[in-house]
Amino acid sequence: MSRGHRDPTQRQLRVGEELRHAIAHILERGDVRDPDVSGRPVTVTEVTVSPDLHNATVFVVPLGGGDNAPLLAGLKRVRSYLRHELARMVQLRVVPDLSFVADTSFDQASRIDALLHSPTVRRDVEPGFDEDDGDRSVEDAEGRDDGA
Repeated sequence: MSRGHRDPTQRQLRVGEELRHAIAHILERGDVRDPDVSGRPVTVTEVTVSPDLHNATVFVVPLGGGDNAPLLAGLKRVRSYLRHELARMVQLRVVPDLSFVADTSFDQASRIDALLHSPTVRRDVEPGFDEDDGDRSVEDAEGRDDGA
């Protein structure tokens, strides 16, 4: 059997979702005393857990955008506090070691959306799309169908 990518098990997904809710609740309470994290609204978008449940990657994005670097540095500094609080909130044999990563999926989605709505792509995808005026033109100037 190859050591390629495997889909997460139901247990990994369940634990990841439970951790996501717990971490979001801890950050929402405002008990974190790091200046880069406290008072700053943070969205925890996803938590992926390793197959042995000993490591977890937490994907975060600051609400309203902004620079991710100070937020990630602050979360790294308060990692032990978050693990302590997770141990109190979530029933697990071992609380996973947390690593924080900036979630770029929203940036990628907006980039793809902009590409799909660009005139050059719309010209190729939509029949009868006229790039000059941004409208569809089903008939040409003489009233004949242009084949679209």
